[in-house]
Parts: sequence; C-alpha cells; structure tokens
Amino acid sequence: AYDARQVLACVLDGGALDEFQPDIAAEMICGHGAIEGYPVAVIANQRGIIKGKPGERPRFGGIVYTESAEKVAYFIENASRERFPILFIQDVSGFMVGPEAEHSGIIRAGARFVEAMATTVVPKIVLTLNHASGAGYYAMAGQGFDPDFLFSWPTGRMAVMEGESAVQAVFGAKVGDPGSAEAVDRMRADYEHQLDAKFAGARGFVDTILLPE
Repeated sequence: AYDARQVLACVLDGGALDEFQPDIAAEMICGHGAIEGYPVAVIANQRGIIKGKPGERPRFGGIVYTESAEKVAYFIENASRERFPILFIQDVSGFMVGPEAEHSGIIRAGARFVEAMATTVVPKIVLTLNHASGAGYYAMAGQGFDPDFLFSWPTGRMAVMEGESAVQAVFGAKVGDPGSAEAVDRMRADYEHQLDAKFAGARGFVDTILLPE
C-alpha cells in the first residue's frame, strides 16, 4: 500500500494536483496538473484499503468498482472535450466481480468506461508502476487502446492475470498434489519471467522502461 498522491507530487510541476471529486470513489484519483508546463489530465489508481462511507464496506485499492468506473468515464469525456492529454498512472488489478458488483451495475459502468476510452480524441500516455492486469489493464489505456506512449517503471508487471491466479485457474485443487508440483513450479516460473517489465520492453509491449529517479 502507498499513497498515489505522493507519486503524483513527484511527477507534476510543483507537485500540484487539482483533484476531481476527491470524496467519490477514492480508489481512483482524477485531476488536472502540468508536466514541464504542459497541462494534463491525470488518472491514477490508489492502492491500499479505502475506507467507505458510513455503512459501506471498505474497498480494495487498485480494483475498479462501479462508482469509480463512472467517475473515470465522466472525467475522460470531459478531458477529451477540453483537449487535455490524459496521463494514466497504472497500478490496477482489474474490475470488481461477483453478484454484489453486478447488482451495482459494474457491467454498465465498465462499458461506459471502455466507451469513453475508445472514443477519446486526445493523446493517451501510460506509466505502469506495478500491477497492470485483467480488464482493468485494458480500461486504463492498455495496449488494446493503442496509447501514444506506454512507459513502465522496472517494477511494472503486465499480463491478463498474475501467475498465482493462472496456476489456480489451470490446476485448481491439484496445486498441492505432489504429482503436479513440477508443472506448477514451471508455470509459476514462466509467468514470473513473462510478467517482468524487461520482458515487455524487449518485445515492444512498452516503449521505454523509465527509472523512477
């Protein structure tokens, strides 16, 4: 867990962020700032546990919920109309799933998020800090939306899913079976290798690996 605002303070001119709806869907940070004097709209995933409103469950940072998808979609539409390039700071593990999320309208809100991304006419710049997985990776201007620049820190990890999730999906209850141990270890190692930012950079999946300093 970390505060994404501290990252933005290092990236934006003077560390200044004019935040959009900070009290709504705090797992997604949206706002306006500048880099080298150029105005930008910023969308960043906030990590850690996000306290909910009274009576609400806390939320997991890095997950896209219904409310955060609607907030970001609206922000992208405005940025496109105002002709602000959009900087995406990625540390996303995907969209929230399950009956509760579906009843809250995650499919509709997610579709609006993706539509806003697909129809925006301004430059999209991506910086992957850590996780970039699941449908959240694509919604946050992943490769499928052909961003103008896609950068990663050395800590970036890009995939449809993390290695442990893939192992569970493929092997299920057999994960602890001694007869499957070699295949499980091989799959884990393969995912760890291919998740690495250097693997993505060597194949052009990211334009440049940037050192944080």
